Amino acid sequence: MNVFDEADFRKSEYNTRRQFIKNCISGAGALTLGSMLGGNLFANNLLEQDYEKHERTHFAPKAKHVIYLHMAGAPSQLEIFDHKPELNKLNGQACPASLLEGKRFAFIRGVPQMLGSQATFNQHGESRTWVSDYLPHFTQAVDEVSFLKAVHTDEFNHAPAQFLMQTGSPRTGRPSIGSWATYGLGSPNENLPGFVVLLSNGGASGGKRLWGSGFLPTVHQGVQCKSSGDAVRNLRNPKGVDRILRKKSVDAINNINELEYQESQDPEILTRIAQYELAFKMQTSVPGVMNIDDEPAYIKELYGVTPGENSFANNCLLARRLVENGVRFVQLYDSGWDTHGAGPNSGVGSLGLKRKCKSVDQGMTALLKDLKQRGLLEETLIVWGGEFGRTPMMEARTGKNFLGRDHHNEAFTMWMAGAGIKKGMTHGETDAIGYSAVRDRVHVHDIQATILNQLGLDHERLTYRFQGRDFRLTDVHGSVIQDILSVS
Repeated sequence: MNVFDEADFRKSEYNTRRQFIKNCISGAGALTLGSMLGGNLFANNLLEQDYEKHERTHFAPKAKHVIYLHMAGAPSQLEIFDHKPELNKLNGQACPASLLEGKRFAFIRGVPQMLGSQATFNQHGESRTWVSDYLPHFTQAVDEVSFLKAVHTDEFNHAPAQFLMQTGSPRTGRPSIGSWATYGLGSPNENLPGFVVLLSNGGASGGKRLWGSGFLPTVHQGVQCKSSGDAVRNLRNPKGVDRILRKKSVDAINNINELEYQESQDPEILTRIAQYELAFKMQTSVPGVMNIDDEPAYIKELYGVTPGENSFANNCLLARRLVENGVRFVQLYDSGWDTHGAGPNSGVGSLGLKRKCKSVDQGMTALLKDLKQRGLLEETLIVWGGEFGRTPMMEARTGKNFLGRDHHNEAFTMWMAGAGIKKGMTHGETDAIGYSAVRDRVHVHDIQATILNQLGLDHERLTYRFQGRDFRLTDVHGSVIQDILSVS
């Protein structure tokens, strides 16, 4: 037996919708729903206007988009970017006691031997930047980036370090940096998620919680997509359900949600409504945006794409297409970097560090070139790095002469490019063996503060009240790395 007859239901539906919109416009509901829908309740392209006027930011932004390339597993900086000739001279010698006293390591036991770099370094570009032969393509792009050679973190195990890097805390439950960005700025595109996640070679140690929204409304969590097959799971309608029927079902569900919101005033219901609407819009927008087969042959060749695979190169090309279509934050996770190995073919359960470098070299270089030639690099911030670095001493597992390096949180290398970042610069320096920072040391929270700064957000003012206090991404320290920012 129906609770309402048809006339009563339509009357109730009309009144509920009218009251719902009235409440949203007149109260806090407007702020919440407006944020979830990218500041666009009734008009088109509002956020584009806001971006130009800097109305949603704390100050004029340099970046409109972010593409974050996370090498999950922590690549060895001593084989890629941090050239240490003095370390090579110490190769095979016993590690000094001063490097071991009071320190904790994941695998090193006893007195290990020092391990010189297993790669060959040369200087490249007008900046004369040292890069190893493990990244031959990237040597062409060194003049576009700023290297951070003295990054440090508080964690030396993978999952906690990844959480700290991506959410500001080594424990689960905090919002990811992409979630903070969309919470603060909304999305320039009504038909695509503001925060998209792409995986290659499996997932990161921290799992899906790395791109979760934590205590922020769930509409801000990252949406995982694929560069092959169906881009998003369950995006297609079930057999026998056409688009008209799907729209009716979404409207019916949201009618119920609106009624529930009137009763409970729970803001998470507004999130639910926004998610249903976005999912419906994505059914038509996502397939076209995610189809890299549409790209011309010379672009596919530039990136080195592999048809039908969720490869890093494919994801780099897809990242360009996503920002080109207004996605705010694109996060790429490439796993398999926990090689522990330093030599070309050495690694624990992996293909070796040199081959891992080869798998990302062409794609990330092409991304920089492609964004630049399209005029998108000026408004897109690119970030590259792992969760920590690697030790200059050898990790001798189970007594074997394994050419590998242990986890190291004292110093590692990251880089940034585009969107107001200086070109061809190196910030920070490690000691002669790459063990500790000796100049311009920066913390993970400094990285996060700088990313938000380029988006026009003050990391100390972008807060969310939860459990009685205001939280922020850089809870509770961090400074913008001013030296790598251009003045123009």
